[in-house]
Amino acid sequence: MSRRIVSGVIGTGLMIGLMGFAQAQGYPDRPIRVVVPTSPGGLLDTVIRPLGQKLAESLGQPFVIENRPGASNIIGIELVARSRADGYILLGSTLPLVVNPSLFSKVPYDAEKDFIPVSLLVASAYVVSVHTSVPVKSVKELITLARAKPDTINYSSGGNGTNLHIAAELLMSLTGMTMTHLSYKGGGPALLALVSGEADLSIPSVAAVLPQVKAGRIRAIAVTSKKRSRLLADVPTVAEAGVSGYEFTSWIGLLAPAATPGDIVTKLHQHIVKALHSSDLSARFAGAGMDVIASSPEEFRKYLHAELARYAELVQKRGLRER
Repeated sequence: MSRRIVSGVIGTGLMIGLMGFAQAQGYPDRPIRVVVPTSPGGLLDTVIRPLGQKLAESLGQPFVIENRPGASNIIGIELVARSRADGYILLGSTLPLVVNPSLFSKVPYDAEKDFIPVSLLVASAYVVSVHTSVPVKSVKELITLARAKPDTINYSSGGNGTNLHIAAELLMSLTGMTMTHLSYKGGGPALLALVSGEADLSIPSVAAVLPQVKAGRIRAIAVTSKKRSRLLADVPTVAEAGVSGYEFTSWIGLLAPAATPGDIVTKLHQHIVKALHSSDLSARFAGAGMDVIASSPEEFRKYLHAELARYAELVQKRGLRER
């Protein structure tokens, strides 16, 4: 009896393994949807769309990019979390995935349990930027002005929990200054508010801010990453400007519903790494101030776990949790 049980277990395991192999061998045999939980034209789009085109070439099926913005990215994130885990729907995501669980009292997904990470794709510095009418040319001058006139400087973001919002909250938490938050429906409108002078300050990505800085519409006073940006070599980091411990780097990753077969995840990951290191994509992302990461699924899983803890601490410290 025990031999038959052991034999049955081994046989079942072998069958499951062969089924997974067969799934990966035949995958994909139809278009793959990639849900982007932000508005078209944002930083996520600038990465996911060209990557999808490259993956379509190597995997032989279209990658259909579907923008599902709203509710601090929650609408798009929940859609993927509740979808069939067969490898035909993926999530392109960034910071709100790990900030929302701490920021909101009820979030309809679990960032770790509802998804399987495929790869951390790229990382990008952001830029502390002010409208040219604001009389500051450095972080030190910004802090002095903000402390002298609390809450009179307003900053724009794409909504609560988004990259621009969290970058600003982290800056305030380390400097003691206070500013007024102007929330818009996406990073694009937040940048337009800065360019028009409706907002005094914002912290957009290097790619978004560079044309406006070159045109003289806004002033870049510091970059948020640990090292200076190659594209803004004369602009110091926030830490260099005197705010010790400040570092904010935005990331973009690709995830799948949690029960997606491991062999399919592995196949996707292999093609993603190849695509990201291709000469055209790597040059394209470098030109936009992004660093290619191309992590393994396990490395991305550990990174997400650390990010959840980091921003839970910030949300608590700043009293940002919404009831």
